[in-house]
Amino acid sequence: MQTNYPNKPSECLNLKITIMAKYSKGAQDKVEKTMHERKEGTLRSGSAQKVTSRKQAIAIGLSEARKSGAKVPKKASKKTGRRTTSKSS
Repeated sequence: MQTNYPNKPSECLNLKITIMAKYSKGAQDKVEKTMHERKEGTLRSGSAQKVTSRKQAIAIGLSEARKSGAKVPKKASKKTGRRTTSKSS
């Protein structure tokens, strides 16, 4: 079994791979700011409750970044509704 991966570091330099950033610098700054506020204990959610969850702090930072127009991927869509199963009689 042969792989197409380069064996030598010099061969890696010849590969041209472009990786696009998912998040802009502005979005990174917003998330960093909200994480810092969470650590200080000053970050509040929309209902004015103190945020202690790391995931919630990141979500707040990304939401603020979206509102300010920074490059942030779209939210994952939630699948709503029920599955319908056909009954065979």
